[in-house]
Amino acid sequence: MSSIDVARFKEVLGHFVTGVAVVTAATPEGPVGFTCQTFGALSLEPTLISFSALSASHSWPRARDVGVVGINILSSDQEAVARVFGKSGAEKFAGISWSPAPSGSPLIEGALAHLEGRIELVTSQGDHDIVVVAAQYGVSHHGAPLVFYRGRFAGFD
Repeated sequence: MSSIDVARFKEVLGHFVTGVAVVTAATPEGPVGFTCQTFGALSLEPTLISFSALSASHSWPRARDVGVVGINILSSDQEAVARVFGKSGAEKFAGISWSPAPSGSPLIEGALAHLEGRIELVTSQGDHDIVVVAAQYGVSHHGAPLVFYRGRFAGFD
C-alpha cells in the first residue's frame, strides 16, 4: 500500500478545525510549555485527556519528566500566546501572566479553560509522542475559543 505524500496529508488534515492549547509544566529550572493542536477528551470515567507532542521538542521532554502537566485551552484573543509557545527556544513565559494550578502547573491568564493532571502513559508513534493524562483539576471561563484551520489561526464566535 502506498502512502500519501506529506504535502497532500497536511492539506487534507488542514480542513479539520482544531482548538488550540498550550501544555505547561513547572520544572525545577522554571516553567516550560508548548503549543499543541492535537488535544482532546479520551475518557469520562476515569477522566482522561490526551495530546500529542513532537518527540524532538525541547520543551516536551522537560514537561514529561515532571509528570504533571497543565492544559491551557486558548481563547480567541490569544493568537500571540499560541505563536510564542509554538516557537522553539524562545523565552516563552516572558511577559505572560500565569498562576500555579494545585500541583504547580502554570495556568495562563486569559485562557478559556484550564486542566491539570498526572501523565499516565506516553507512547511514541512516528515523530510524536501520544500522551494520556489523568485530569485532576479543571476550570472554565466565558469567552470564545482560538481555532486553527487550513494553516491559520482564527477566532470562533
